[in-house]
Amino acid sequence: MATPRSKAGTKGVPRHLRRQQMLEAATEEFGRRGYAAASLAAVAERVGVTKTLLHQYFGTKEDLYVACLVPVGDSLLDTIRTAMGEGGTTPHTPLRVLRGIFVALEGRRESWFVLYDRSLPPGGEAARTAATYWAAVDALAAEGTAELLRAAGSTDPLDADALRHVWTDLVGTLVRWWVEHPEETPEAMTRRCARLFAVAAALPGAPDPPN
Repeated sequence: MATPRSKAGTKGVPRHLRRQQMLEAATEEFGRRGYAAASLAAVAERVGVTKTLLHQYFGTKEDLYVACLVPVGDSLLDTIRTAMGEGGTTPHTPLRVLRGIFVALEGRRESWFVLYDRSLPPGGEAARTAATYWAAVDALAAEGTAELLRAAGSTDPLDADALRHVWTDLVGTLVRWWVEHPEETPEAMTRRCARLFAVAAALPGAPDPPN
């Protein structure tokens, strides 16, 4: 859904409000099109300012991307930490984390793709900043999955590593599916995930190895 064009470029708009309008429009542009294809001219037009003014506020395209990325990354990390800390690690923790992510992204679902943008130029500030957030999210995933396995009686480090990979891929897949189904509310999506998890938990275990 496109951000409505505003009068952010007219005189009398407070600077902090104009800046926020630019960030919201840029976050949508980066999230929907990816860094490589994103257009600063489209961002400026959506907000109702000139491209020159956009550069005056944020500098380069990469600077603008980082300005969009940081609040998204900080918000998601805070959300995951809060969900993991509610009542300790239990079998319900994965659903709490997912629900927290869905709630945090609601109304700006495309911002997930600002965090996980694979079109970033390698070696630049944008790629370094994104990689820092990816590492922090992965560390939380590793911590949570290892605790779940320990509670289930498994201390195998390879089990923990495998489950961490499965979990991070699963979260990304579920968020992408959710973005493609805008009719799904965060609560409806959380209930859907609970049903899927229940089915997965009911699947038979691995067969005994042959003698």
